[in-house]
Amino acid sequence: MDNEKRKSGDDKFIPMTSITSGVGEEVRNDVYYYTDQIVNISFIGLPEEGEWVLVDAGLPRAATEIRAVVRERFGKDSKPAAIILTHGHFDHVGGLVDLMQEWEVPVYAHKLELPYLTGEKSYPEPDATVEGGFLAKISPIYPNEPINLGDAVKALPNDHSVPGLTDWKWIHTPGHAPGHVSFFRESDRTLLAGDAFITVRQDSFYKVLMQTEEVNGPPRYLTTDWYAAWESVKKLADLKPELAVTGHGHYMEGESLTKGLQNLVENFEQIAVPDYGRYTDGNLH
Repeated sequence: MDNEKRKSGDDKFIPMTSITSGVGEEVRNDVYYYTDQIVNISFIGLPEEGEWVLVDAGLPRAATEIRAVVRERFGKDSKPAAIILTHGHFDHVGGLVDLMQEWEVPVYAHKLELPYLTGEKSYPEPDATVEGGFLAKISPIYPNEPINLGDAVKALPNDHSVPGLTDWKWIHTPGHAPGHVSFFRESDRTLLAGDAFITVRQDSFYKVLMQTEEVNGPPRYLTTDWYAAWESVKKLADLKPELAVTGHGHYMEGESLTKGLQNLVENFEQIAVPDYGRYTDGNLH
């Protein structure tokens, strides 16, 4: 495997924002998430105390902001014990190569995501023809070529443990990406869902800008297997999470999360699945 780390061949700044861009929030004493333009990055670990883990790495050019959050929360020279990825789409790995040039820590992802993280394979191109709003229509500008982390990226352990996080487990939640995973801590029922489901309508420019809160399916323009996506939502709903941080949108907890997830499970085809598009016929059956 190539050891030279390289950014995506179409790495570029993406002109998107939301009212929560640049804002961080502590949702548990050891769970903090920060919004980079329109995507959430999570930091797991107690502030300035022991090891911590970074979950995902934001949009292209996010490394500077991530380093600033780290300095403020964990200390000037701190670095994570590991970086774990929900999946390898451009808005979750954008700052990764720059961070790795400084940190040199292991990166973990599901084995099915490794080709997209080692320069071997590109994701399918975003679908601008899919039913949806403005952000779906401009999706061809989003990067889809892979980054290359070389030997720095490793497969998550087969036993579903999470390196650096002894009380968490990973759950395979494909649909949005073949090796998409979510992370769950049973002791307080905290879920990092990635893009398996999100809490904003991601194809709508206005709803993304205003961060209008609603439990929704994964981003339409990059989801290629809607049946698998539905099965993943069912799997996460069965965990009965009490608090969820998703890849896009504000965190949710309690009754609003429970009811929102149940509604999504029961009405997934109407809520999440587009009526038309390259990757769906609008029918799960």
